[in-house]
Amino acid sequence: MSEKLQKVLARAGHGSRREMEAWIAAGRVSVNGEIANLGDRVDADAKVRLDGRLVSIKSADDIICRVLAYHKPEGEICSRKDPEGRPTVFERLPKLRDARWVAVGRLDINTSGLLLFTSDGELANRLMHPSNEVEREYAVRTFGEVNDFTIQKLRTGVMLEDGPAQFDYIKSAGGEGMNQWWHVGLREGRNREVRRLWEAQEVQVSRLIRVRYGMIELPKTLPRGGWIELPLEQVNYLRQLAGMDPETRSMLGADKHSVARAAQVRSAKIRRAVRKSKVGAAGTSKRPKPTRTRS
Repeated sequence: MSEKLQKVLARAGHGSRREMEAWIAAGRVSVNGEIANLGDRVDADAKVRLDGRLVSIKSADDIICRVLAYHKPEGEICSRKDPEGRPTVFERLPKLRDARWVAVGRLDINTSGLLLFTSDGELANRLMHPSNEVEREYAVRTFGEVNDFTIQKLRTGVMLEDGPAQFDYIKSAGGEGMNQWWHVGLREGRNREVRRLWEAQEVQVSRLIRVRYGMIELPKTLPRGGWIELPLEQVNYLRQLAGMDPETRSMLGADKHSVARAAQVRSAKIRRAVRKSKVGAAGTSKRPKPTRTRS
């Protein structure tokens, strides 16, 4: 069965359908050697190229929707490659055959915590759409005076350069003197929004950690730089948020032995990824060794 070209490209993880439509209109996509046009439909055996590079085409039935929870450390960027040679969040992820991991949103270089990746580009694009408004929770350490008036302003709304913004909630999480910890909730994903909200009240953010995305929490036992594959129940929770049909298959084993073995393999991969990062930090100036800060 043929499908619209932009849908096939979006599912392969190259961007949203709207972005793919723009790329097709710009002449960047070819099908079977011919420049593609908006509205073209393709079959599974079509030879699709993007900027001259062959694109792996799979039908929706051929793709098993997988989701990883990754504990992003500070110092990594959310791009596949960086001209400055900085480490990226994609370097430690497990390899996929004829597919690629797509990040669900971004965290800036100085923010750590929960970052989701999926093998289903359509799922990622739907979750990132502004209309979805999935709640994110962050642990924030601030430096500066925070009084009741400050909290009230952040709850009711602050005018930023790109429009009004506010936290859904703010909860005190302890601290001493001018250094305080808070848990805040936010349903938007604007650039550096958490930091800018606090800075608008003349309060600096000294540490920022995303601890929850919707109902998916950052596992407390997951080390920085480690990842874990989500079970089918959590995958389908995300698909439901995105208005998609449930997935029925999983790469995780169904029996206890398979689950235990998968956990052992996953733990070994996490240890290797973290160890590789430490070795890289010691052997190159491009990956500075992170400074550990006690919370």
